[in-house]
Amino acid sequence: MTLYYVNRNEQPNHDHEVHEWGCQWIPKGENRIFLGVFDSCDDAVKRARDYYERANGCVHCSPACHTT
Repeated sequence: MTLYYVNRNEQPNHDHEVHEWGCQWIPKGENRIFLGVFDSCDDAVKRARDYYERANGCVHCSPACHTT
């Protein structure tokens, strides 16, 4: 089980990246939303889409859920 967060700040391609706790690219506290504890990044990205339609896994910590 892993803690996941979504970046409040939109990326240049309009995605909001989902990060695992401990990722070197996770945004600072005020710029992220805690999504919960999940078995997989798939579930975390689904939860992030409750906040942002364009949610995507971080290429570094959640590559299985990153789409181009």
